[in-house]
Amino acid sequence: MQKKIIIDTDPGIDDAMAILCALHSPEVDVVGLTTVFGNTIVEQTTLNALRLVELEGNSHIPVAKGCSQPLFSTPRLGTFVHGEDGFGNTNLPLPRGKPVEANAVDYIIRTILDNPGEITLVPIGPLTNIAMAARLEPRIISQVKEVIVMAGAVDVPGNISPAAEANVYNDPHAAWIVYNTPWKLTMIGLDVINPVFMSNAYLQKIFQAQNPATQLIQTILPFYQNFESQFYQMVSGIGSPDTVAIAYVLKPDLFQTEDIPILVQTEGLCQGQTIPDRRRQWKDLPVVKVCTQVNVPGVLSLFKERITRSYSDGT
Repeated sequence: MQKKIIIDTDPGIDDAMAILCALHSPEVDVVGLTTVFGNTIVEQTTLNALRLVELEGNSHIPVAKGCSQPLFSTPRLGTFVHGEDGFGNTNLPLPRGKPVEANAVDYIIRTILDNPGEITLVPIGPLTNIAMAARLEPRIISQVKEVIVMAGAVDVPGNISPAAEANVYNDPHAAWIVYNTPWKLTMIGLDVINPVFMSNAYLQKIFQAQNPATQLIQTILPFYQNFESQFYQMVSGIGSPDTVAIAYVLKPDLFQTEDIPILVQTEGLCQGQTIPDRRRQWKDLPVVKVCTQVNVPGVLSLFKERITRSYSDGT
Protein backbone atom coordinates (compact mmCIF):
# COMPACT_ATOMS: atom_id res chain seq x y z
CA MET A 1 0.00 0.00 0.00
CA GLN A 2 1.29 3.45 -0.90
CA LYS A 3 2.15 5.85 1.91
CA LYS A 4 0.06 9.01 1.55
CA ILE A 5 2.19 12.09 2.13
CA ILE A 6 1.81 15.85 2.13
CA ILE A 7 5.10 17.60 1.46
CA ASP A 8 5.20 21.00 3.15
CA THR A 9 7.87 22.84 1.23
CA ASP A 10 9.66 26.05 0.22
CA PRO A 11 11.10 25.18 -3.22
CA GLY A 12 14.12 25.79 -3.33
CA ILE A 13 16.56 23.74 -5.36
CA ASP A 14 17.09 20.86 -2.97
CA ASP A 15 13.32 20.87 -2.31
CA ALA A 16 12.82 20.35 -6.04
CA MET A 17 15.23 17.41 -6.01
CA ALA A 18 13.39 15.88 -3.06
CA ILE A 19 9.90 16.39 -4.48
CA LEU A 20 10.85 14.96 -7.87
CA CYS A 21 12.38 11.95 -6.12
CA ALA A 22 9.12 11.39 -4.25
CA LEU A 23 7.09 11.71 -7.44
CA HIS A 24 9.30 9.04 -9.02
CA SER A 25 8.79 6.62 -6.11
CA PRO A 26 5.96 4.07 -6.21
CA GLU A 27 5.95 3.65 -2.42
CA VAL A 28 4.38 7.05 -1.87
CA ASP A 29 1.29 8.88 -3.02
CA VAL A 30 1.96 12.61 -2.90
CA VAL A 31 -1.54 13.88 -2.10
CA GLY A 32 -0.52 17.54 -1.94
CA LEU A 33 2.22 20.13 -1.79
CA THR A 34 1.75 22.91 0.74
CA THR A 35 4.03 25.91 0.45
CA VAL A 36 5.68 28.22 2.93
CA PHE A 37 8.21 31.06 2.93
CA GLY A 38 11.85 30.09 3.43
CA ASN A 39 14.18 29.67 0.52
CA THR A 40 12.35 32.63 -1.03
CA ILE A 41 8.99 34.37 -0.59
CA VAL A 42 5.88 32.17 -0.48
CA GLU A 43 4.51 33.58 -3.74
CA GLN A 44 7.60 32.26 -5.49
CA THR A 45 7.74 28.93 -3.66
CA THR A 46 4.13 28.38 -4.72
CA LEU A 47 4.96 29.03 -8.37
CA ASN A 48 7.85 26.58 -8.10
CA ALA A 49 5.64 23.91 -6.52
CA LEU A 50 3.21 24.29 -9.43
CA ARG A 51 6.10 23.96 -11.88
CA LEU A 52 7.15 20.72 -10.21
CA VAL A 53 3.75 19.05 -10.37
CA GLU A 54 3.32 20.13 -13.99
CA LEU A 55 6.74 18.92 -15.11
CA GLU A 56 5.78 15.29 -15.67
CA GLY A 57 2.01 15.36 -15.78
CA ASN A 58 1.16 15.61 -12.08
CA SER A 59 -1.14 18.62 -12.32
CA HIS A 60 -3.79 16.63 -10.45
CA ILE A 61 -1.73 17.02 -7.26
CA PRO A 62 -3.07 20.03 -5.33
CA VAL A 63 -0.74 22.87 -4.42
CA ALA A 64 -1.89 25.01 -1.48
CA LYS A 65 -0.24 28.33 -0.69
CA GLY A 66 0.71 28.75 2.95
CA CYS A 67 2.22 31.16 5.44
CA SER A 68 4.27 34.10 4.23
CA GLN A 69 6.05 34.87 7.49
CA PRO A 70 6.94 33.25 10.81
CA LEU A 71 4.79 33.43 13.92
CA PHE A 72 6.90 36.03 15.72
CA SER A 73 10.49 36.20 14.49
CA THR A 74 12.17 37.73 11.44
CA PRO A 75 13.16 35.17 8.79
CA ARG A 76 16.37 35.07 6.80
CA LEU A 77 15.23 34.07 3.33
CA GLY A 78 17.51 31.66 1.50
CA THR A 79 17.70 33.64 -1.72
CA PHE A 80 21.48 33.80 -1.35
CA VAL A 81 21.45 30.00 -1.63
CA HIS A 82 18.64 29.44 -4.15
CA GLY A 83 18.29 32.74 -6.04
CA GLU A 84 15.48 35.27 -5.88
CA ASP A 85 13.21 32.92 -7.82
CA GLY A 86 14.19 29.91 -5.71
CA PHE A 87 15.33 28.07 -8.82
CA GLY A 88 18.78 29.60 -9.28
CA ASN A 89 17.55 32.77 -11.02
CA THR A 90 16.68 30.73 -14.10
CA ASN A 91 13.36 32.59 -14.55
CA LEU A 92 11.51 29.57 -15.88
CA PRO A 93 8.18 29.96 -17.72
CA LEU A 94 5.21 30.54 -15.46
CA PRO A 95 3.16 27.46 -14.57
CA ARG A 96 -0.20 26.99 -16.23
CA GLY A 97 -2.08 26.05 -13.07
CA LYS A 98 -3.05 27.86 -9.89
CA PRO A 99 -2.98 26.88 -6.23
CA VAL A 100 -6.20 25.55 -4.73
CA GLU A 101 -8.51 28.02 -2.99
CA ALA A 102 -7.87 26.59 0.47
CA ASN A 103 -4.77 27.88 2.20
CA ALA A 104 -2.11 25.37 3.19
CA VAL A 105 -3.11 25.20 6.86
CA ASP A 106 -6.74 24.45 6.03
CA TYR A 107 -5.67 21.96 3.35
CA ILE A 108 -3.50 20.08 5.84
CA ILE A 109 -6.29 19.98 8.43
CA ARG A 110 -9.00 18.88 6.01
CA THR A 111 -6.86 16.20 4.36
CA ILE A 112 -5.85 14.63 7.68
CA LEU A 113 -9.40 14.65 9.05
CA ASP A 114 -10.72 13.15 5.80
CA ASN A 115 -8.07 10.40 5.92
CA PRO A 116 -7.64 9.54 9.62
CA GLY A 117 -4.47 7.57 10.36
CA GLU A 118 -3.32 7.65 6.73
CA ILE A 119 -1.49 10.94 6.13
CA THR A 120 2.22 11.45 6.76
CA LEU A 121 3.32 15.09 6.91
CA VAL A 122 6.77 15.73 5.47
CA PRO A 123 7.80 19.33 6.23
CA ILE A 124 11.05 20.29 4.49
CA GLY A 125 10.81 24.05 5.09
CA PRO A 126 10.06 26.29 8.07
CA LEU A 127 7.40 24.69 10.27
CA THR A 128 4.86 27.53 10.34
CA ASN A 129 2.06 25.76 8.44
CA ILE A 130 2.42 22.61 10.55
CA ALA A 131 2.36 24.49 13.86
CA MET A 132 -0.66 26.54 12.80
CA ALA A 133 -2.55 23.40 11.77
CA ALA A 134 -1.86 21.68 15.09
CA ARG A 135 -2.98 24.70 17.09
CA LEU A 136 -6.08 25.48 15.02
CA GLU A 137 -7.35 21.89 14.89
CA PRO A 138 -5.95 19.70 17.70
CA ARG A 139 -7.82 16.66 16.36
CA ILE A 140 -5.14 16.23 13.70
CA ILE A 141 -2.60 15.39 16.42
CA SER A 142 -4.17 11.97 16.97
CA GLN A 143 -5.30 11.48 13.39
CA VAL A 144 -2.07 12.16 11.48
CA LYS A 145 -0.08 8.98 10.85
CA GLU A 146 3.30 10.60 11.51
CA VAL A 147 5.31 13.77 10.99
CA ILE A 148 8.79 13.58 9.43
CA VAL A 149 10.62 16.90 9.64
CA MET A 150 13.79 18.05 7.89
CA ALA A 151 14.83 20.35 10.70
CA GLY A 152 17.38 20.92 13.40
CA ALA A 153 20.69 19.48 14.57
CA VAL A 154 21.62 17.50 17.66
CA ASP A 155 25.35 16.76 17.86
CA VAL A 156 26.65 19.01 15.06
CA PRO A 157 26.68 22.79 14.54
CA GLY A 158 23.95 24.66 12.71
CA ASN A 159 24.14 25.90 9.14
CA ILE A 160 22.43 29.32 9.25
CA SER A 161 24.17 30.12 12.55
CA PRO A 162 26.64 28.25 14.76
CA ALA A 163 23.66 27.08 16.82
CA ALA A 164 20.76 26.62 14.41
CA GLU A 165 19.60 24.82 11.29
CA ALA A 166 17.80 27.11 8.84
CA ASN A 167 14.27 25.66 8.93
CA VAL A 168 14.11 25.89 12.71
CA TYR A 169 15.82 29.29 12.80
CA ASN A 170 13.31 30.77 10.34
CA ASP A 171 10.41 30.05 12.70
CA PRO A 172 11.65 28.82 16.06
CA HIS A 173 8.30 29.36 17.77
CA ALA A 174 6.58 27.15 15.19
CA ALA A 175 9.32 24.55 15.64
CA TRP A 176 8.77 24.70 19.41
CA ILE A 177 5.10 23.88 18.86
CA VAL A 178 5.87 21.03 16.47
CA TYR A 179 8.49 19.46 18.75
CA ASN A 180 6.21 19.83 21.80
CA THR A 181 3.12 18.31 20.20
CA PRO A 182 2.44 14.69 21.27
CA TRP A 183 2.36 13.09 17.83
CA LYS A 184 4.71 10.59 16.19
CA LEU A 185 7.58 12.87 15.19
CA THR A 186 10.81 11.93 13.40
CA MET A 187 13.65 14.45 13.05
CA ILE A 188 15.94 14.41 10.02
CA GLY A 189 18.60 16.89 11.08
CA LEU A 190 22.05 17.98 10.02
CA ASP A 191 23.55 14.98 11.86
CA VAL A 192 22.44 12.71 9.00
CA ILE A 193 22.26 15.36 6.28
CA ASN A 194 25.87 16.55 6.40
CA PRO A 195 27.42 13.15 5.57
CA VAL A 196 25.37 12.78 2.35
CA PHE A 197 27.58 14.36 -0.29
CA MET A 198 26.71 14.32 -3.99
CA SER A 199 29.95 14.52 -5.93
CA ASN A 200 30.17 16.17 -9.33
CA ALA A 201 30.83 12.75 -10.87
CA TYR A 202 27.67 11.40 -9.22
CA LEU A 203 25.64 14.35 -10.49
CA GLN A 204 26.94 13.91 -14.02
CA LYS A 205 25.72 10.30 -14.01
CA ILE A 206 22.29 11.56 -12.97
CA PHE A 207 22.23 14.20 -15.70
CA GLN A 208 22.94 11.54 -18.33
CA ALA A 209 19.40 10.21 -17.83
CA GLN A 210 18.05 13.29 -19.64
CA ASN A 211 14.50 12.88 -18.37
CA PRO A 212 12.46 15.98 -17.48
CA ALA A 213 13.37 15.72 -13.79
CA THR A 214 17.12 15.46 -14.29
CA GLN A 215 17.04 18.15 -16.98
CA LEU A 216 15.31 20.55 -14.58
CA ILE A 217 17.80 19.77 -11.82
CA GLN A 218 20.71 20.35 -14.19
CA THR A 219 19.19 23.70 -15.19
CA ILE A 220 18.59 25.08 -11.71
CA LEU A 221 21.59 23.60 -9.88
CA PRO A 222 24.51 25.92 -10.86
CA PHE A 223 23.48 28.78 -8.52
CA TYR A 224 23.26 26.32 -5.61
CA GLN A 225 26.57 24.72 -6.56
CA ASN A 226 28.22 28.13 -6.55
CA PHE A 227 26.93 28.82 -3.03
CA GLU A 228 28.10 25.44 -1.76
CA SER A 229 31.54 26.10 -3.26
CA GLN A 230 31.89 29.59 -1.80
CA PHE A 231 30.39 29.01 1.64
CA TYR A 232 31.28 25.39 2.40
CA GLN A 233 34.25 25.01 0.02
CA MET A 234 32.41 22.10 -1.63
CA VAL A 235 34.18 22.51 -4.95
CA SER A 236 33.67 18.87 -5.92
CA GLY A 237 29.97 18.47 -5.20
CA ILE A 238 26.97 19.47 -3.07
CA GLY A 239 24.85 18.51 -0.13
CA SER A 240 21.10 18.13 -0.66
CA PRO A 241 19.32 18.20 2.70
CA ASP A 242 15.73 17.66 1.63
CA THR A 243 16.51 14.57 -0.43
CA VAL A 244 17.75 12.92 2.76
CA ALA A 245 14.33 13.47 4.35
CA ILE A 246 12.61 11.84 1.38
CA ALA A 247 15.06 8.94 1.60
CA TYR A 248 13.86 8.36 5.16
CA VAL A 249 10.24 8.43 4.01
CA LEU A 250 11.04 5.81 1.37
CA LYS A 251 13.51 3.60 3.27
CA PRO A 252 13.72 4.30 7.00
CA ASP A 253 15.97 1.25 7.44
CA LEU A 254 18.79 3.32 5.91
CA PHE A 255 18.88 5.28 9.19
CA GLN A 256 19.63 4.65 12.84
CA THR A 257 17.53 6.53 15.36
CA GLU A 258 17.50 7.46 19.02
CA ASP A 259 14.50 8.53 21.09
CA ILE A 260 15.37 11.94 22.54
CA PRO A 261 13.28 14.84 23.88
CA ILE A 262 14.21 18.05 22.04
CA LEU A 263 14.04 21.60 23.35
CA VAL A 264 13.84 24.41 20.78
CA GLN A 265 15.48 27.70 21.73
CA THR A 266 13.17 30.46 20.54
CA GLU A 267 15.03 33.67 21.42
CA GLY A 268 18.46 35.25 21.53
CA LEU A 269 21.78 34.47 19.92
CA CYS A 270 20.99 30.75 19.88
CA GLN A 271 17.55 31.17 18.28
CA GLY A 272 16.59 27.96 16.53
CA GLN A 273 18.95 25.65 18.41
CA THR A 274 17.52 22.15 18.98
CA ILE A 275 18.88 20.90 22.30
CA PRO A 276 18.77 17.14 23.04
CA ASP A 277 17.72 16.08 26.54
CA ARG A 278 19.23 12.60 26.68
CA ARG A 279 19.08 12.50 30.48
CA ARG A 280 15.35 13.36 30.45
CA GLN A 281 15.84 16.27 32.84
CA TRP A 282 13.08 18.36 31.24
CA LYS A 283 10.24 16.08 32.23
CA ASP A 284 7.47 17.64 30.13
CA LEU A 285 9.12 17.29 26.68
CA PRO A 286 7.70 14.66 24.30
CA VAL A 287 10.13 12.11 22.93
CA VAL A 288 11.25 12.60 19.32
CA LYS A 289 12.68 9.88 17.08
CA VAL A 290 15.97 11.50 16.08
CA CYS A 291 17.98 10.16 13.14
CA THR A 292 21.58 9.90 14.31
CA GLN A 293 23.30 7.70 11.70
CA VAL A 294 22.79 7.26 7.96
CA ASN A 295 23.77 4.72 5.33
CA VAL A 296 25.26 7.22 2.89
CA PRO A 297 25.79 4.85 -0.07
CA GLY A 298 22.25 3.59 0.39
CA VAL A 299 20.75 7.09 0.27
CA LEU A 300 22.80 8.06 -2.78
CA SER A 301 21.91 4.84 -4.59
CA LEU A 302 18.22 5.29 -3.80
CA PHE A 303 18.09 8.88 -5.05
CA LYS A 304 19.98 8.04 -8.25
CA GLU A 305 17.78 5.04 -9.00
CA ARG A 306 14.57 7.00 -8.52
CA ILE A 307 15.44 10.30 -10.18
CA THR A 308 16.94 8.70 -13.29
CA ARG A 309 14.03 6.39 -14.04
CA SER A 310 11.45 7.45 -16.56
CA TYR A 311 8.33 8.77 -14.88
CA SER A 312 6.33 6.10 -16.66
CA ASP A 313 8.41 3.33 -15.03
CA GLY A 314 5.91 2.56 -12.34
CA THR A 315 5.76 5.97 -10.68
